[in-house]
Amino acid sequence: MKTFQLEMMPTKTILVIDDEVTVSEIVKLCLSDLGGWNVFAVNSPLEGLRRAALDRPDAIVLDISMLEMDGFAFLERLRKNPETQAIPVVVLSGKARWIDPQILQKYQVAGAIAKPFDATRLSAQIAALLGWDFTSLMD
Repeated sequence: MKTFQLEMMPTKTILVIDDEVTVSEIVKLCLSDLGGWNVFAVNSPLEGLRRAALDRPDAIVLDISMLEMDGFAFLERLRKNPETQAIPVVVLSGKARWIDPQILQKYQVAGAIAKPFDATRLSAQIAALLGWDFTSLMD
């Protein structure tokens, strides 16, 4: 009798960067609980740059409107660093509707999701923008 071992796909790691603590915690819970991903969140773009270089996540979910440094300055620095330049980024912002697609291309952003977002669909939306296979843990 043969036994089959189910091979698990490696879990993706996501870095969430949002200076609103409540929002970053909600996003973290959505992506870990409903998406099944390893997620860590920081509330500072400078800390985000440091963690991106240190941890090399599979993707970054980034708010554009932050006080310490705006998201585009963050993206500029992320893309200039050889250790982090290839990390895909998804923008999650209240301003997502007004971001010019050419700006997204310039900074090599995979896509943008508007706040407020649907917590139950967020993982699927991010996976689709990144071209990842995804089955929700809710299915």
